[in-house]
Amino acid sequence: PSTPPTIANPLTLKGEIDIALNHLRNADPLLAPCIDSFNPPQFLTDRAPFFALTKSIISQQLSNKAADAIEARFVTLCGGRHSVLPDVVLSLSPQQLRLVGISGPKASYLHDLASKFADGVLSDSSVLEMDDDTLRDKLISVKGIGPWSVHMFMIFTLHRPDVLPVGDLVVRRGVERLYGLKALPTPSQMERLCEKWKPYRSVGSWYMYKLVEAKGVFPTPTLNQQ
Repeated sequence: PSTPPTIANPLTLKGEIDIALNHLRNADPLLAPCIDSFNPPQFLTDRAPFFALTKSIISQQLSNKAADAIEARFVTLCGGRHSVLPDVVLSLSPQQLRLVGISGPKASYLHDLASKFADGVLSDSSVLEMDDDTLRDKLISVKGIGPWSVHMFMIFTLHRPDVLPVGDLVVRRGVERLYGLKALPTPSQMERLCEKWKPYRSVGSWYMYKLVEAKGVFPTPTLNQQ
């Protein structure tokens, strides 16, 4: 029988960031100065997977400020952050969700997500136990959740170490600047250029955010993606 896929240590495990940084410094001489220019990353969150996924849906195509305001109203509508649960979300009508700023399509996405959690297709515990490929397939089956949302969730909520968000405009701009490219790299170019970062592409991607932020060369649009 084939060996089941393993789940790599999360980046929040003690010592894991140090291991990642040592690997990236040795694997990519161009990335090493970037690593030395910024404080080490901290991947911290106290959001349960379901809660984090609702936030991901709400924030799509919005600025961070607008997304935060709507999320706060949504949490209040649910009865507090600990009440953002599948059954509670399913009990909210599209009209109620629209009153707090959530569009009709996003209301249907939230209901689809909540239905999959309520039916046991997904759960907070199973999400934590799935390998990257299985998790990606399961999440993309949810209406309104695309590859970018999956990548962000895997990096910033689950702290998976080897995620490369090939569609993220900021990460692409960082790779463009790091390697002196003439244009934003395509997804296939991203895969090839960042191959050397494995198995810590999440950390390398984090440094692309820092690089772009430091140089002030954010691409447009700067809204959250799907």
